Amino acid sequence: MTPTALTVLTTTDGAAKAEELARGAVEARLAACAQISAPVTSVYHWQGAIETAQEWQVLFKTTSARYAQLEAHLLAAHDYDTPEIIATPVTDGSAAYLAWIDAETGDR
Repeated sequence: MTPTALTVLTTTDGAAKAEELARGAVEARLAACAQISAPVTSVYHWQGAIETAQEWQVLFKTTSARYAQLEAHLLAAHDYDTPEIIATPVTDGSAAYLAWIDAETGDR
């Protein structure tokens, strides 16, 4: 069986931007929920240098049927040149919670 629930992770450089991304996706029913984590420190290669930055993580709860729309939303709303957008399948979980994700994203 192919998992239908996904968690999708992105990061941004400010709390207000993280909330804007989260709120936009939930309002559009592209995600049932979005959780914003306190600042994390990211170390990464960018344009030939190693960078260190404080970022906010946003974790979206969605379905595989909504992934393409969520990704398009994040790409359009994000101000990073190459935003992190990583989807992870939910292989198991509470049946009631997974049904809630389906219902809130319109996958009935």
